[in-house]
Amino acid sequence: MGELPSQLKLRDGRVIKFPAIMGVLNVTPDSFSDGGRYLDPERAVARGLEMEAAGADIIDVGGESTRPIGAREVPLEVELERILPVLAKLGANLRVPISIDTRRSAVARAALDSGASIINDITALTGDLEMARLAAKERCAVVLMHMRGSAQDHVRFARYRDVVREVVQYLGERAQSAIAAGIAKSRIIVDPGLGFAKNADHNLKLLDNLPELCALGFPVLIGASRKRFVRRIAGDSAAELEYGSAAVNAIAIARGASIVRVHEPAIALATVKMAAALSGRGGRYRHHA
Repeated sequence: MGELPSQLKLRDGRVIKFPAIMGVLNVTPDSFSDGGRYLDPERAVARGLEMEAAGADIIDVGGESTRPIGAREVPLEVELERILPVLAKLGANLRVPISIDTRRSAVARAALDSGASIINDITALTGDLEMARLAAKERCAVVLMHMRGSAQDHVRFARYRDVVREVVQYLGERAQSAIAAGIAKSRIIVDPGLGFAKNADHNLKLLDNLPELCALGFPVLIGASRKRFVRRIAGDSAAELEYGSAAVNAIAIARGASIVRVHEPAIALATVKMAAALSGRGGRYRHHA
């Protein structure tokens, strides 16, 4: 594995040092893990600040569920109604950067105007043709995720001849397309999309071969927290889900991932610190012999 990216510089000059933790803030009634818990804007803002205090380097705000079964498309105006009150207060109070988890350019534009600096797009800029132009114009960072089908039906597209080769090839192509659209290479992050049109075996193969994705030269984001394959392997109690997710995050960091997307940043922080130290990537975390 070649030299891994050490940081991401955002348009406002802030720097995210790797490995980093992205905290999940779902302002939805139906997300698979915490749907409805933070639909109230005041609770969502409090949770965002709590995750920052617990060690999150990025807060990822989303107003539309992409759970694998039963997700429904949300009207644009509803997605905006969910996120804008939260972003308005978070943008004024958070020190860490905000990411907007959306596939719509109108939502991304509103979020960027409210202080977000990263677009996390599960369609890798293919769902809305205006998204790439917006990201280039605003000089924001982008997360390009691999998925087949849509947020509502991706489960039935989990068929591959060689999942690692196909995911790496797709993300390489999407990254080059983003660069061609004017997005700086230094602001592109790739995500293999664990659980999106992938079964447990696919997810494990991608994790096992993570250095192949890292070899593209972009920071890699891994989102395994509380996902179905973790539940099936580790167990579905709250503790088993957190321990199982932590194990995936530790292995991902050791194999080259730059960002882990999690529901519990405090647990992830301990995991990332240990995995980074063991893999020789502990520079940003001081430790004593």
